[in-house]
Formats: sequence, structure tokens, C-alpha cells
Amino acid sequence: MMMMTIRLPIIVLVWWYTMMMMMQLSSFIRPVHSLASASASASSTQKRPIQAVYAGPPERYPEYQKTLQQAFQKSQLDVSLTKINDLTTTQQQHTINPSFVDYIIYSPNGPLQDFTPFTNLKAVLSLRAGVDGIVDNPTLPTSIPVARLVDPGLREGMVEYVVGHTLRYHLSIDKLWQQTHAGIWMSTRIIPSLARQRTVGILGLGELGGSCAEALTRLHFQVYGWSRTEKQQQKRSDHDHDNTIHCCHGPEGLDIVLAQSDILVLLLPDTPETHHIIHRETLSKCKPGVKLINVGRGSAIQEDDLLEALHSGMVGGATLDVFQQEPLPRDHGFWNHPNVLITPHIAAKTRATTASTVIAENIQRAERGEPLLYVVDREAGY
Repeated sequence: MMMMTIRLPIIVLVWWYTMMMMMQLSSFIRPVHSLASASASASSTQKRPIQAVYAGPPERYPEYQKTLQQAFQKSQLDVSLTKINDLTTTQQQHTINPSFVDYIIYSPNGPLQDFTPFTNLKAVLSLRAGVDGIVDNPTLPTSIPVARLVDPGLREGMVEYVVGHTLRYHLSIDKLWQQTHAGIWMSTRIIPSLARQRTVGILGLGELGGSCAEALTRLHFQVYGWSRTEKQQQKRSDHDHDNTIHCCHGPEGLDIVLAQSDILVLLLPDTPETHHIIHRETLSKCKPGVKLINVGRGSAIQEDDLLEALHSGMVGGATLDVFQQEPLPRDHGFWNHPNVLITPHIAAKTRATTASTVIAENIQRAERGEPLLYVVDREAGY
């Protein structure tokens, strides 16, 4: 009886101790379980990185990879950037799931032409100012916005090219070069004109054309500009000179610009309306000996008609950076003409550093639900 009295409290004590341990263990397990559940929940709702595909020239990818990642980081964008070569290869299909791609960083001389696999695409961001080759691409739905590239580096490069060659013609550098090599001293026969006495016509008053026009007015050139649709005339007073960009539009406006221009600059997009806009008839409306600078699209000029006008002296000189076929065939008449200067499509090269900043800004705007910069009018073609 004594033994039973002693053992009973021991059994009760063991039971009580066991229950207390289980309660403590239970209170420890519950928070761990809750933490795991919270972690799983957070993981399931965590936003995936933005998927961007580089579809520009493959040889420039290392440069763009660096500058784009720097621009994304600066804009605090979590972007997974992938290079695309050819989606038909098995290896590439393992690398990229097209349905996950949000943005395509595009160039018409890159490998991508079929947009069909990109079913959830948010936008196509061009690496060039021109968008010919994509606006009428049947595999890209019209609901997908296309943004062309307008960045400081491209704009500055174009302005410097146009101003430089305008000044070359204005100062008769070519003629002086010829006289130098002929050993001719003709100072008494040359009275250089001032810029205010010279008229420059610009066909195409978009972002680049407008920038060139403004730069030329600052040098006191008389500037006439033409566009397909009406633009507001820009006027700026500069001490004793009125820096006005005379804006013209439509067929009548084109005739005015052609008749006024000593130097004619072409900065037109490639559209049905601008195709071969410079031909025998339009050239006949220009001042005799007009100088021509084409930095827009090669399709704007009927090349045989221009050659004919150069041979006759109707056109006094041409600086051509773009052509209907590039590279320009070696047997083309432009190569051997003494009044033609050929440059290999370098007037407005895209600089990766400045271009990447614009690309990042547009992705940031799209992710915030804001309008993209420099959206192309797919119907108009620019």
C-alpha cells in the first residue's frame, strides 16, 4: 500500500512533464510552419523578371549586353536579357520560351523576321530611327506598339553630318580642293557668301530633320522645311537675325522648298508617298546647280534620274549616305562621278550607350502603364 502511494505521484509527475514538453514543442512547430507557409506564399506571388530579347546585329551584342544591363540597373528594372539568333534551332528553343518574352529590342538587319511565336509581347523597341521592314511585317499584330529610336547620340551624329556637309557646300570646299591640286590661286575671284544669303531646304521635319533645321538656323542659314502634314512654323529671334524655319507641306509646299533651296537635305522615311520623291520632274523644279544631301532613305531618290541631272549640271553635287541597294554595287555610276561623295550609311549610327538609356526608359514607362516614347504610326509608316 505504501508502494502504491509513492508510485502514483511519480506517474502523475511524468504525465505532467510529458504534456508540458508536447505543448512547448507544439508552440515551436506552429511558428515554423507559419513561416514556411508565408515563405511559400511570397514565393508564389513573387514577380518574375521582365523578359527582353536582343534581336539586333549579333556582332554588337556584347556591347549592348553591357550597356543595356547598366541602363536597366540604373532604372531599377529587373530584366532578364537574352540574345536571339535563330528561333528555328533546337538549342535556341531551349534557351528562349517565346511566349514569356515581354520586349524585343529590334534591328531590321538582325536575325528576327517572324514575330508569330511571341504571343505575349508588350512592345518592339527599335535600335534605329527608321522602322521600314517592321511597320508592314504581317507577323507582328498591329496591336503591338513599335517605338523607333530617337536618342541624343543618334541626333547629335545626324546634326553634325548634315551641318558639316552643308558648310562644305556653302564654303565651296570641293572647288577649293580642286584648285589646290591644280595649283590655282583664285582669291580675287571668290567672294564667299554668308550663311544668311544661302537657303537650305530640308525634306522631312521629324525629330532628326527638326534638329538639323534648328542647328542650321543658329548658323543664320535661311531654312525651309517640308513635311507630309502641316507643321507649326518655328521662329526664334537672335539679335539682328530672324531665325525662322519656314514650314511647308503638301505638293504645293514641296514645290516651294525645291524652288528656294541652294542646298537640299533629304531626311524622309521610307513610305509609298516618299518613294522616288526626287526624280526628273522634281529635280527640274530645283535651282540650277542645287546641292543634294541624302541621309534619310535611299528609296527617296530615283538614282538614274539623279545621275542624269548630275551629268547635265542641273544638280551641282550630291552627298549620299543611303542607297537603294547597300552596299552600293561597285559598278554603280555614283562611284565614278566627280561631283558625288559617297559615305557608307554612317550619318546617324546608333551608339549603344545612349540607345540603351532610351530602351530602358521605354520599358520602365511600359511597366508603369505610361505611354511609350517615339511610338510609330503603323498606318503612316513612321
